[in-house]
Amino acid sequence: MKNNRYSPDWPQLALQKKQSVNWVCERCGVQCLKPGEGKGLSTGDRYRLRMAVHHCDYDPSNNYPSNLMALCSPCHLYYHRRQRGNVTPGQLTLKFC
Repeated sequence: MKNNRYSPDWPQLALQKKQSVNWVCERCGVQCLKPGEGKGLSTGDRYRLRMAVHHCDYDPSNNYPSNLMALCSPCHLYYHRRQRGNVTPGQLTLKFC
């Protein structure tokens, strides 16, 4: 279920942010998967290489470019693990096979 604080154009904004960094995590530098990539990888590897766009102030309605970071899933989890944010419990857990 999508948080209603996200703007209707969030999918496009997130895609633009990911493309602007060429799908490279802005925290750790890992090359993340672009849509359609990752066939043949394990579910865990695909999850770890999936890119998310993080709101630095934890406010999903603040889509100013300076507030957005493109991160791999583990780095996104790192930012949320001890912060109050807009994620539900368990949303950012890593699953390993």
